Amino acid sequence: MTAPFGARLRAAQAERGPLCAGIDPHASLVHAWGLTDDVAGLERFTMTAVEALAGTVAAVKPQSAFFERHGSRGVAVLERAIVAARDLGALVVLDVKRGDIGSTAQAYADAYLDAGAPMAVDAITASPFLGVGSLDPLLDTAEKHGAGVFVLALTSNPEGPQFQHARTATGRTVAGVVLDALRARNAGAEPLGSFGAVVGATIGATGEDLDVNGPLLVPGVGAQGGTVESVRRTFGPATRLILPSSSREILGAGPDVRALRDAARAANDGFAALVG
Repeated sequence: MTAPFGARLRAAQAERGPLCAGIDPHASLVHAWGLTDDVAGLERFTMTAVEALAGTVAAVKPQSAFFERHGSRGVAVLERAIVAARDLGALVVLDVKRGDIGSTAQAYADAYLDAGAPMAVDAITASPFLGVGSLDPLLDTAEKHGAGVFVLALTSNPEGPQFQHARTATGRTVAGVVLDALRARNAGAEPLGSFGAVVGATIGATGEDLDVNGPLLVPGVGAQGGTVESVRRTFGPATRLILPSSSREILGAGPDVRALRDAARAANDGFAALVG
């Protein structure tokens, strides 16, 4: 079995810096690169981003939806990108936000977290809103194969608080229940647990304890308004756990490979002092 995801992530961040670079082939970005919004444009965009970024940053985060919209040929591009990114030394966090129960949850786990699967990645994102226990097949499979799972906890979309800030029968917020479960899963892990939370860079002040002894995937850095200082204020002592993720700000520098690398390095340097 490979080393646990948390340990591999910490080592990658120590070597390459804290950043996770998003690979989001949104139609508007594809067009901005002078490409067509079809499978050929998707492949050119994606593989250029992989070439530029996967040898530079600790992790890359493809957004699965932008590949799925092109059907099976788009998913094939995603498969090739995953292999290429890992060959260049980057960890791959696949943004799929899966969440289901029983055998269906296990099938998702087998698809992404089993080391022998065609689309095996280092970690995925998952939704806990069918109950945190519904994610056990994902978490157990990840643990078996040295992979990781990032669970939605405190997202920065305006609708998020409807669920995340709601109170359970015990008076605990739903987000707090999610964070507690991750903290329990990561108990005793060194140097870092493999089960993390997704916490938006622009959520502002929160009364939740964000230290889950695992990584905190922090989308919203850069073009969406998250800055080094706002992240420092929001995350406090848990800032050392962050995996800041920037997509549009970096990808907007393309299609030139050198410009993409320079944008990633600039973002990396900005957050380097926050992650210990």
